[in-house]
Amino acid sequence: MKILVTGGLGFIGINFISQVLKKKNITILNLDKESYSSNINFHYLLKKNNNYFYQKYDLNNNKNLSEILQSFQPTKIINFAAESHVDKSIKFPKNIILNNITSTTNLLISSQKYFDSLYGKQKKDFRFLQISTDEVYGSLKLSEKPFIENNKYFPSSPYSASKASSDHIVTAFNKTYGLPTLITNCSNNYGPFQNIEKLIPTVITRALKKKDIPVYGDGKQIRDWLHVYDHCNALFLVLKKGKIGANYNIGGNNEITNLYLIKSILDLINKRKNTKYFDYNNLINFIKDRPGHDFRYAINNSKISKELSWSPKIDFLKGITNTIDWYIDNVKNL
Repeated sequence: MKILVTGGLGFIGINFISQVLKKKNITILNLDKESYSSNINFHYLLKKNNNYFYQKYDLNNNKNLSEILQSFQPTKIINFAAESHVDKSIKFPKNIILNNITSTTNLLISSQKYFDSLYGKQKKDFRFLQISTDEVYGSLKLSEKPFIENNKYFPSSPYSASKASSDHIVTAFNKTYGLPTLITNCSNNYGPFQNIEKLIPTVITRALKKKDIPVYGDGKQIRDWLHVYDHCNALFLVLKKGKIGANYNIGGNNEITNLYLIKSILDLINKRKNTKYFDYNNLINFIKDRPGHDFRYAINNSKISKELSWSPKIDFLKGITNTIDWYIDNVKNL
């Protein structure tokens, strides 16, 4: 199997590539524009594998992308490439919207051209997988059921609106041109290699430096947390066995409030550091809530569970403990 990965130096991308390269008969070409959130300092971990190839590339430029596809001849394309920071999208909406929608559209156009040139088994096996988010569905009330794949999109931020738009364009290429596409919508991921701008790395790294930890509003917003390893296992299953034109929700079955999450991390750091005279919970600093802050996200995993026999395996306490240890060991490289 030959997989073209876009945005493969980002948080989920680098984890996906690392896991998949452990399998037999897999070759990967990674295209990444090397933005601020790319894991440049950890790229050497991927380069050690002879079945891994890399090219610095910005999908927004769309230069020679068709030639790259024809040269590499992928059987699968998986699109991780996206600007994903909600706060940045609120401050600079035009940049996020243009980048995410344009990059996806450019990739789709070149992928369609490449797909049309294929024949036989290579054409039959080809898949285009778009990685999306549960944020496209909008916010849930406490009493509402978790999102299913048939829920309408109600994005709240410029970021989630750009992802929703990209998903619709992917679906349009499937319906209009017959491109064999798949879409996955995941809940909040955590684990190694995540950029320190995100909630969990922010809490860990600021706590290690004994800096204030900002908490939006009252911290009672609810998120469903999924370990990135579980997510990547699901993505590989979707690539291999997912139904063309389908979308799959991937969640962790682990809904907790932001405040509970933060306190849990700080309690674990307290134990890890074995401090007697300093309470990391005192670092919590409640600040003004951000505009359009969704109250609750939750994912129903029934479809992917029934069709592909997938379920999350990593216990949250074990997963978050290992994540804390990873950041303690690697904070100097972030």
